[in-house]
Amino acid sequence: MADIEERQSLLGSEEDDDDIQRDRGPGRPLSAISDPSHLLHRIIVLIFMCFLGFGSYFCYDNPASLQTEVILDMRLTTASFMQLYAWYSWPNVVLCFLGGFLIDRVFGIRLGTIIFSVFVCIGQVIFASGALLNRFWLMEIGRFVFGIGGESLAVAQNTYAVNWFKGKELNLVFGLQLSMARLGSTVNMNIMGWVYSRITDLVGHTGYTTLGVSLMIAGITCLFSLICALVLGFLDKRAEKILNKEQGKTGEVIKLTDVKDFPFPLWLIFIICVGYYVAIFPFIGLGQVFFIEKFNFSPAEARAINSVVYIISAPASPLLGFMVDKTGKNIVWVLCAVVTTLIAHMMLAFTFWNPWIAMSLLGVSYSLLACALWPMVAFVVPEHQLGTAYGFMQSIQNLGLALISMAAGSILDTRGYLFLEVFFCACVCLALIAVVMLYLVDYVRAGDLNLSASARVKLQKEATPDSE
Repeated sequence: MADIEERQSLLGSEEDDDDIQRDRGPGRPLSAISDPSHLLHRIIVLIFMCFLGFGSYFCYDNPASLQTEVILDMRLTTASFMQLYAWYSWPNVVLCFLGGFLIDRVFGIRLGTIIFSVFVCIGQVIFASGALLNRFWLMEIGRFVFGIGGESLAVAQNTYAVNWFKGKELNLVFGLQLSMARLGSTVNMNIMGWVYSRITDLVGHTGYTTLGVSLMIAGITCLFSLICALVLGFLDKRAEKILNKEQGKTGEVIKLTDVKDFPFPLWLIFIICVGYYVAIFPFIGLGQVFFIEKFNFSPAEARAINSVVYIISAPASPLLGFMVDKTGKNIVWVLCAVVTTLIAHMMLAFTFWNPWIAMSLLGVSYSLLACALWPMVAFVVPEHQLGTAYGFMQSIQNLGLALISMAAGSILDTRGYLFLEVFFCACVCLALIAVVMLYLVDYVRAGDLNLSASARVKLQKEATPDSE
């Protein structure tokens, strides 16, 4: 990923104000709300930018928020139910490499964002129609189409952010976008059960028709995000004309031949990524029934506690990211996150303690790992390989999620929740082993993955004269 400071940005500098004014001609100056270089206008753009991915994150976990209803109404096994998550992940094993290329070279940011938003909308409609028609295979197709748009839309959202903001502003924007994504997941977890109940009251019975109508209503959020994509496209096109800027690009350079040159620490980071996230997202996908069966929660209480990870992540991610930036020591923070996650899963598996404790720990550790793990890629590969490294990391993450989602459903059908939790603990232990190995390799090689923030700044200052 190219240096953010070097990318084109629609944020005009103060020195450019005179040039911008000349471009507008002798007419009346633009008001603050309509001036693309003014903070107020960019805040409006930021609002649409944050809501761009709200629909996809809201609908991604529709199956989790309606786990019992989907399984009963469609007469599914748990293994079949988890296929809904696997089908979302399969296209992204490939599209993680292609999303940035399509935005940069084929569609452009504006058209690409609209196309990916349309895929999300169509996928959700097909998904809901499959329920309405009592055709599970159609629901699977819908999730596949939904997945084609979902991950690529996130790439487009980040590209818009880089194009409109830069420097320290960009860190805040990324944090706000992540928080809005988690808000979408949280609202879904807590409202879809209520929507299903209201539809049941209207039609007088449960069943696949009620499920299909509920999912179709959820699709309204995707339509809302599509409207945001259209508005963003208009505002971006307008700003391009006024400020004489080019369309934003991802800056990613994908070269599959770079994979053979990846260093050993990067492969350990990949293992940590897969081992950790496969114990988070599939667990949330199956969590509702777990809390009902083991802790005797009501469906509403189960949905609420199942959303705790996302609730905590929304405000915690920017704060923990700031902490990691200020302290450094990325491996130590990743180790803390993995150990805390292992403790949380063991509490859920082997104790009857209040599960709010374990889920709160899970929410904090999930946020901490994201802030500490993903930036480490930039420390172990050269800049020209960053696009390939991040694309490969997301690709194998989606491959792992697809495979483990199917495995988790089969384990739950045949062995039950206790064995499933032991399985998740084993996945986290794999990540833990990889973290310890990464620490030892970095220590032996005198790497900078675990340096403090001050030590990294000093190292950069020492390296600057050498590069010159």
